[in-house]
Amino acid sequence: MSTLSNTPPDGLPRYRVLTGPDDASFCHRVSEALALGYELHEGPAVTFNGERVIVAQAVVWPSR
Repeated sequence: MSTLSNTPPDGLPRYRVLTGPDDASFCHRVSEALALGYELHEGPAVTFNGERVIVAQAVVWPSR
């Protein structure tokens, strides 16, 4: 049985877009959101800014 609340913790919004360079730090931020109870919303968006790959991943708090 899930113990998740109907609202995200610490006043976080229900919908978040995490962005940053495609590196371990970004992956850790997404993993932390998933560990809190967020779910991935669709797949990531990826672009190249001329120097490095930039990723955006939307996460949503599930409706229970």
